[in-house]
Amino acid sequence: MLTGKHVVFLGGDARQLEVIKRFIELDAQVSLVGFDNLQTPLSGTMQREWNTTVLEKADILILPIVGTDDQGNVASVFCSDNLTLTRKHMQALPKGSLIFTGMARPYLTQLCAEFDIHLFELLDRNDVAIYNSIPTVEGALMMAIQHTDITLHHANCVVLGLGRVGLSLARVLHAIGAKVSVGVRCPDDIARVFEMGLIPFQIKQLEQHVSHADIIFNTVPALVVQTSAINKMQHDVLIMDLATKPGGVDFKAAEKRGIKALLCPSLPGIVAPKTAGKILAQAITTLIDEVMIKEGLEA
Repeated sequence: MLTGKHVVFLGGDARQLEVIKRFIELDAQVSLVGFDNLQTPLSGTMQREWNTTVLEKADILILPIVGTDDQGNVASVFCSDNLTLTRKHMQALPKGSLIFTGMARPYLTQLCAEFDIHLFELLDRNDVAIYNSIPTVEGALMMAIQHTDITLHHANCVVLGLGRVGLSLARVLHAIGAKVSVGVRCPDDIARVFEMGLIPFQIKQLEQHVSHADIIFNTVPALVVQTSAINKMQHDVLIMDLATKPGGVDFKAAEKRGIKALLCPSLPGIVAPKTAGKILAQAITTLIDEVMIKEGLEA
């Protein structure tokens, strides 16, 4: 239980609603900022204006999965007002308070370090990223079906990267009968792709593996699908970039050739916000438990 703990939610999307519900269940005092346009108000919460006062007695601040941008702006689909996390806001937080977000840009990281605030990036946790790969893969398959006129079964699919999302995606595509090639960088991943019964290749050799591709899925957060490779693709190929913005695809080069290229960030929040929110809620409460246990031992 989190009785007596003051938790402030600043912005976010439908995923945050599941996290909020979990904190209500745990008897926390919950303040909401940037949730003015909720169709159904959440009982057990307080709508608050965005100012330093709301943070002065906060134990926990929960930001959206994308955190802030480089200027401290925070996005919320439930509010039309601009929300910006500034130095004054951070200074108002009690020392030792906790901030949770999916990922943090240097702006947020530096402010937390300056004001002695504990920052937790949920997507850095391997368990969260693996759980999150499930709705990501389902969303990728849904969009691939919507944007092609072929079946995924027997389609020539190229997956770039064998991280948490790439591994899950390659496995599912193979299971539904697609012909799957996987572009990787290290020898260990080459061996793993081979062991899975798929076709491995070095990403630097991408140009040699795209001429017959029907769908290319990129999961690498660096520019790997460049003009040289795009020029060797079929005109009706579909490129789907699942990596963090700005992605790993030269979208201008794709547009110039008339190739459909889609940037698909935050798929869990779009296709399965309830499941994605429960994943985040479990991770946050687990981390809070760990912090509380540690504080108890140190005391």
